[in-house]
Amino acid sequence: MSIKTFAAKIFAKKIHLKNQHWIDNPVATQKKVFLELIAQAKDTQFGKDHDFKNITTFQEFAEKVPIRDYEDLKPYIEKVIKGEENILWKGKPLYFAKTSGTTSGAKYIPLTKESMPFHIEAARNAILNYINETGNAGFVNGKMIFLQGSPILEEKNGIKLGRLSGIVAHFVPKYLQKNRMPSWKTNCIEDWETKVNAIVEETLHENMTVISGIPSWVQMYFEKLQERAHKPVGEIFKNFNLFIYGGVNYEPYRAKFENLIGRRVDSIELFPASEGFFAYQNSQQEKGMLLLLNSGIFYEFVKAEEFYNTPNGLPAKRYTIGEVELGVNYALLISTNAGLWSYNIGDTIQFTSLKPYKIIVSGRIKHFISAFGEHVIAKEVESALEEAIQDTSIQINEFTVAPQITPVNGLPYHEWLIEFEQEPVDLEDFALKIDTAMRKQNVYYDDLITGKVLRTLVISKVEKNGFQEYMKSIGKLGGQNKLPRLSDNRNIADKLKTK
Repeated sequence: MSIKTFAAKIFAKKIHLKNQHWIDNPVATQKKVFLELIAQAKDTQFGKDHDFKNITTFQEFAEKVPIRDYEDLKPYIEKVIKGEENILWKGKPLYFAKTSGTTSGAKYIPLTKESMPFHIEAARNAILNYINETGNAGFVNGKMIFLQGSPILEEKNGIKLGRLSGIVAHFVPKYLQKNRMPSWKTNCIEDWETKVNAIVEETLHENMTVISGIPSWVQMYFEKLQERAHKPVGEIFKNFNLFIYGGVNYEPYRAKFENLIGRRVDSIELFPASEGFFAYQNSQQEKGMLLLLNSGIFYEFVKAEEFYNTPNGLPAKRYTIGEVELGVNYALLISTNAGLWSYNIGDTIQFTSLKPYKIIVSGRIKHFISAFGEHVIAKEVESALEEAIQDTSIQINEFTVAPQITPVNGLPYHEWLIEFEQEPVDLEDFALKIDTAMRKQNVYYDDLITGKVLRTLVISKVEKNGFQEYMKSIGKLGGQNKLPRLSDNRNIADKLKTK
């Protein structure tokens, strides 16, 4: 065992014991975070506008601070962008994480000196937790790659801005810098295809042990590696044993990944966002990610079914950590030490465990299909597909789902646009298997099929690299960009079908 491996195991044990205190005291931990946030922001403009100095309980906070999305918070953020201080949080932010908004154009999410360390620590702790659980630490002696955005930052009124992954690149610990790839020069390449080709050349003959990124873009990297070397990724990188990912569900990609790698590797799921690092997978034996309750973030939860449609038009009930239930679809709200307050991040989650509190990301609050009242969510389509391909040789590269309300013939249906790596022998039979799995999960969808309002789903095959070409056409190829799993309109579906 190398000195580096031994030290990693000792450090992992230390962090595990430290985290256990807040894990065992979730409600008290969140109350402490809440009170600290209110105290530190009471003299900001937002704090004064919402009477923070007289808030002592969550109930008072909920009465004074409404749920907001980016558009609602924008008037405050615009003041911060202009260089004004003490608006949402004390002083000025260190950075703005620039993201692509669907309705707001570019969004500027503040990162402060208080919030930034938690982004770094959470990613580090996810790996340390894995070491402590499994005892596997040999990978620390090899090279690690993180497929991310360019670290080149702009500046706006004295505040640096860039993609979150590019900002994080400036905070890589010294003990990891020699192991980290790609090179700074390659990481700065803006064009994604050019960047991936350069990464392939840099890493091809290295001892890669950890690879991290959004599955769809890591898949592109793996395919190019295989094309270059004419052998599985697991043979190119014989010591590659840990894949770290976030942003989308890995399960639809797993079969394709294992084919590209040539074997199964351990994986760690993360739930990071520009607004905060919320959770990471803490067990190789169970699904779900540990919700980070001691990271400068106070969480609220609203039942997704009530988010836009509350009884009698009353404000949606907001739950705190001690009030949540297993299996309920919740919209996730956050208040943070970066100055976001009861902020709707747009993701929906479900709890898989209440001791400790563990979650899965079930979809986006605005990404669903309910053209006929079925309210199908991302988790349901992903689970249905996973069930249908189980114990088969079928491999999926990418997929999305949209309603077809006005078909040329017959009843309306849900259209599944799928790019196959390995196609099913019988496409109609495969569609029926997915449809059966969907009907088991969603009673409203089942009722619509039974009542002959909808017919069973239809699969449309998308040509090889069709999804990549679509993302490229809208300027969202690579980086942290993700394809919506489903939508209530045909904007994506129709563009894919006209190729």
